[in-house]
Amino acid sequence: MVSPSRQYRLARAFPFYYGWFILGITSLTSYSARPLMAATTLSIFVVPMTEHFGWSRGVFSGALSLGGLCAVVISPFVGRWIDRYGSGVVLSATAAIIGLCGVGLAFVSHLWVFYALYVPGRAVFASPLELATSTATSNWFIRRRPLALAVLGATQGTGLAAMPVLAQAIISSWGWQAAWASLGIYTLAIGVIPALLIVRRPEDMGLEADPPREPSLSSVRRYSGRPGVRNTGNEPEFTVGQALATRSFWVLAGFSAVGFLVQGGVIVHMVPHYVSQGLPGSSAALIISAFALAQVAAGLAWSGLAYRFPVRFLLAGSGLFVALGAAGIAVSGTMGWGLAAAGALGVGIGGAHLLLRTTWADFFGRGSLGSIRGITLSFQLGGQLVGPVIAGFTYDAVGSYRPAFLALAAAVSLASVVVLAATPPRRPLPGATG
Repeated sequence: MVSPSRQYRLARAFPFYYGWFILGITSLTSYSARPLMAATTLSIFVVPMTEHFGWSRGVFSGALSLGGLCAVVISPFVGRWIDRYGSGVVLSATAAIIGLCGVGLAFVSHLWVFYALYVPGRAVFASPLELATSTATSNWFIRRRPLALAVLGATQGTGLAAMPVLAQAIISSWGWQAAWASLGIYTLAIGVIPALLIVRRPEDMGLEADPPREPSLSSVRRYSGRPGVRNTGNEPEFTVGQALATRSFWVLAGFSAVGFLVQGGVIVHMVPHYVSQGLPGSSAALIISAFALAQVAAGLAWSGLAYRFPVRFLLAGSGLFVALGAAGIAVSGTMGWGLAAAGALGVGIGGAHLLLRTTWADFFGRGSLGSIRGITLSFQLGGQLVGPVIAGFTYDAVGSYRPAFLALAAAVSLASVVVLAATPPRRPLPGATG
């Protein structure tokens, strides 16, 4: 390990803010490890694996949901560990587990083996990987946090867009076993070592977080959704107990649960839905890649809006895009309409990811951010694990995904109205505990 004094000298030698280096490492690891166990990639394997083994789609989707359930359980513990020790080791270990599980999936012969390999891979994808990447970025950036998180989201989105297309190409040429093996090896080769270079916080190296610039009073008033969080002196510091006592915590957590209920329910079954409508697998893969690419562009756009408008209005807007996309996918069966609906869904989910990550840090500060995010992520994962099962068993019962997709769209529309109540919480009194 490099000593703190050497880390400080290294950071001082950089011609730019050292946080950008941290963001680059975080993005690289996330780019390689995140897509492999994502729902978009699993969607490519639904048809070939269920047809090969004769499994029902509801049972197949259950592995994703069980992985999410495990992630719900471990998230609070992972969050506290990140607060104490930092994100680097967590990211490295996560990439190793995901890569090994991916290679192992190439040798699946029974349903229990599929569950034994996919569930832990999905669990570490859903919890440690999400928590470590977003917390590392938020710990190093305050004033430019929306931009930094948008860059992180862009790298994640391009990875999510590329891997389903790559997986489909490998499946078409060499089969689903070769796809799992090659993608797992790629993750091991790219994602494990660089993450060990991540430093927990700039203060650990004697640096300030995101070179400060005091905003004007009118600037703070203009976008009250980021309540005066522009430098370390103005940063709120909520404990977990204090955060749990605020209304905004529960409103945001509920919005997260419903929004990602829709994401999980629709994305896992998007490719099978379009295949059942008569589209070839390659076309369906392009539609799901359009969803991922839309997240990239949307993240950059939402990050600019986060500097100008209260975040609750932006969250409501992102939720309505999610509803529009889910409903559009439900009623569409052609390539053109599928691309448009997937794009709308990507715009909404991209906004929800960016805005929620930004809001948790802005509202509650960095001191207990990992622990707070560990709890809130459980709500998000809870939605993601229930959604695929709802859609899968609906298809098994009625032979169509349309009723489930429309019901999910209605649910997120309601949540988009409720989230307007998420205003910046009153800062805790100095010396208060919770």
